[in-house]
Amino acid sequence: MTTVRQRRVGKGTEAAEDQPSEEKNAKPDGKILSDHTGGKLWNVLSVTVGGIVAISLGLLTSVYVATLHENDLWFSNIKEVEREISFRTECGLYYSYYKQMIQAASIQQGLHGLVYDNKTESVRTINILERMNVYQEVFLSILYRILPIQQYLEPVYFYIYTLFGLQAVYVIALYVTSWLLSGTWLSGLLAACWYITNRIDTTRVEFTIPLRENWALPFFAVQIAAITYLLRTHLQPVQERLTLMAIFIATFLFSLTWQFNQFMMLIQALALFILDCFDMLPTAKVTWLYTIQISGLLLVCVLQFFNSMILGSLLLSFNASVLITRTIQKNLKKGGLLNRLVKLILHVLLVLCFTLLINKFIKKILNLESDEHIFKFLKAKFGFGATRDFDANLYLCEEAFGLLPLNTFSRLSDTLLFCIYVFVLFLMTVVAVIVAFRNLSGSNQVQLMEKMEECTITLKPDAAYNLIHTVLFGCLALSTMRMKYLWTSHMCVFASFGLCSTEIWKLILKCIHLYTSRRTHVIKYSIPIITLLYISYKFWPGIMDELSELREFYDPDTVELMNWIKSNTPNTAVFAGSMQLLAGVKLCTGRTLTNHPHYEDKNLRERTKQIYQIYAKRSPEDVYRILRSFGTDYVILEDSICYERRHSRGCRLRDLLDIANGHIMDGLGENEPDLKPSLYPRFCEEIKKNLPSYTVHFTRVFQNKTFHVYKLAKHK
Repeated sequence: MTTVRQRRVGKGTEAAEDQPSEEKNAKPDGKILSDHTGGKLWNVLSVTVGGIVAISLGLLTSVYVATLHENDLWFSNIKEVEREISFRTECGLYYSYYKQMIQAASIQQGLHGLVYDNKTESVRTINILERMNVYQEVFLSILYRILPIQQYLEPVYFYIYTLFGLQAVYVIALYVTSWLLSGTWLSGLLAACWYITNRIDTTRVEFTIPLRENWALPFFAVQIAAITYLLRTHLQPVQERLTLMAIFIATFLFSLTWQFNQFMMLIQALALFILDCFDMLPTAKVTWLYTIQISGLLLVCVLQFFNSMILGSLLLSFNASVLITRTIQKNLKKGGLLNRLVKLILHVLLVLCFTLLINKFIKKILNLESDEHIFKFLKAKFGFGATRDFDANLYLCEEAFGLLPLNTFSRLSDTLLFCIYVFVLFLMTVVAVIVAFRNLSGSNQVQLMEKMEECTITLKPDAAYNLIHTVLFGCLALSTMRMKYLWTSHMCVFASFGLCSTEIWKLILKCIHLYTSRRTHVIKYSIPIITLLYISYKFWPGIMDELSELREFYDPDTVELMNWIKSNTPNTAVFAGSMQLLAGVKLCTGRTLTNHPHYEDKNLRERTKQIYQIYAKRSPEDVYRILRSFGTDYVILEDSICYERRHSRGCRLRDLLDIANGHIMDGLGENEPDLKPSLYPRFCEEIKKNLPSYTVHFTRVFQNKTFHVYKLAKHK
C-alpha cells in the first residue's frame, strides 16, 4: 500500500506492479519506518525535557518572588499587625475577607457575613460577593479550614504561598505559549528567563500580593496558551474539544478573579474581530471563542448575584453585535478587493452601531452607572475636554494611570528584550499586512499569490493571533502604565518566539539570498543560546545580590495607630478617613468603615468625595454634618494628605477637592477664572488649632507624627 501511494504522487507515470519493483521499494520502506520511530522517540524525549525545564523554571520563579518578599519585609519575624499593614490599600481590604472567613464560627456563618455585610460601608448592608471579586479568598479560606494544615501553616502563609504558587503557573503558561509558537522549548526557556530578569516590569506580586491582577493574570496566560494551541491546524476533534474546555475554564477563572476582566477580554475580542475580518483565522473557531467569552462572563455574573456592571459591559454588547451582524451580512468574505473592502467597512460600522445601541439599551433598563467614572477618565485622558469631575481627576493624577514612562524601555532594552521584540514585531507586521492584502484580493489572483509566496512566509493563525494581541495590549500599556504587566509578559513570549522561529529566519535569509535549511537551523538555535548566555552573564550576579539583600518592615506610626484603635475603641465604632488607610483599619481592627478603595460603585464614589471634605475648605459644621450622616464615630486625618508634596499643584488631593468645590487652590500658580476663594480655611489644618468652633464637634483622642484621630460629639 505504501509503495503504491508514493508512486501515485509521482509525475503521471504508472507504476509497474512486477515483483522486482516491490523488492526495490522494500528496503527504503524499512528505513522510513526506522527514521519515523527514531523521530518519534526524539520528540518524546524533547517534550519530556522541555516539560521538566518548564516546571523547574515555574517553581524557581515562585521561590524567587517568595524569597524577595521575605527578605524585603522579614515577614517571618514581624508581628501579625505589621504583616497585615504590609498589605497596603485595596490589598488589605481583599485579605480582610479571607481573615473574616477564617475567623468565622463556621463556613456558613462566614458566607452569611459576606452576603449581608454591614461593616465595609457604614449605615449600609452590601453583598461583598456581588460587589467585589473575592471568591478566591472564600475558596482559599474554606480550603484552609478543611485541610489538616492548621498546626503547620499559619493562614497568612497559606494565602501568600498560593499566590506565589500561581506565579509558577504563570511562567509555565508563558513558556508553553512560546514553545507552541516556535516549535522548540528553547524559546520557552528564553521567555521564562526574560520574565524573571525583567521582573520589575513583568510583575509586582512580591509587594502587592492580594491584588486582583496577581490572581487573574496566570489564568489569562493559560487562556492565551490554550487559544494558541486551538488555532493550530490539523487538530483532532478530541483535542479541539479538550482545548475549548481548557479555554472556557481559564476564561471563567480569569473573569471571576478580577473586576477589570471585561475590559481585557474586550481587547481580546477586538483582536479576534480584526483577524476574522481579514480572513486570518478560521471563522468557526472565532465563533467558539466569542461564545466562550460570553458564557464565562455570564456564569461569573450569576455567581456575583447578577452584578449589573457585568451585564452592562461593552464585551457582552460587542460579542453579541458581531454574532448578530454576521447573520445579517452574507458572503462577507467573497468578491474582489474593492468589493471586500466596501463590505468590510460596512461590517465594522454595523458592529459598532449595534454595540452602542445594545449597551445603551442594557444600561438604560438596568439604570447602570457603576462604570461611568472609567469613561469619564478615558474621555479626559484622551483630550476630549477638560473635566472637574473629582473621580476622573483622581485617576488622571495617579502615576499608575498615566503614560508608560520612557525609562521602562531602557530597562527592557538592557536584557535585549525590547530590541528583539521591536525587530520581530516589525517583520511580523509586514508579513501580516501582505497576507491580509492577499486574503482581501481574492483567490483568483493566482500569479500575484505565487509571486508573494516566493518572498514571504505564510502567517499561521496562532502567530497572527499573538501578533494582534501584543499590538493591542501594547497600545493599552503605552496609554496606562498600570496595564503594562499584561504587555511585558507577552512581550517575553513574542520576542522569544521570533528569535527561535524557523519561518522568521527563513524569511530573513531569503531576503539577503543566503537561505539554506541547514543555515536556518544553526541560526535558530545558536542566536537564542547566545542571548541566554548573555542574560546569565550580565544579570545572574545582580539576582544573587538582590537575594542576599535583607531589609525589615518599619512603619511604627501605623502600628501605633492600629494598636490604639484595637485597645481604645468599641468594636462597633465607625471610622472615616482616606480609603487607603481605612482598608488597613478594617483588616487590622475589624472596625466599621465609611468608605474603602474598591471604587466600582457610584454611591461609594459619592460617599468618598463627601468624606474627603475633611481635606477641603469647609466649615466644621458642614464636615461634622457630613460625617455624622454616615454614622462616623472617629475620623483619622493624615498629615501626608493634608500637607501633601508628592503630587504637583493641581493634582494634590486637596487641589482636586478645591476644584470640584469651585474654590481657588493653595500656593502659587494659575487658577481657572471662575474659581472663587473659600469662605472657610482648610479643615484638616484648622482643626489642629483647637478653636471652640471645632472642639464643640471634634475631640482629639490620639496623635502621633503621622496621624490625628478625632472623636465626634454625639449631639441630640
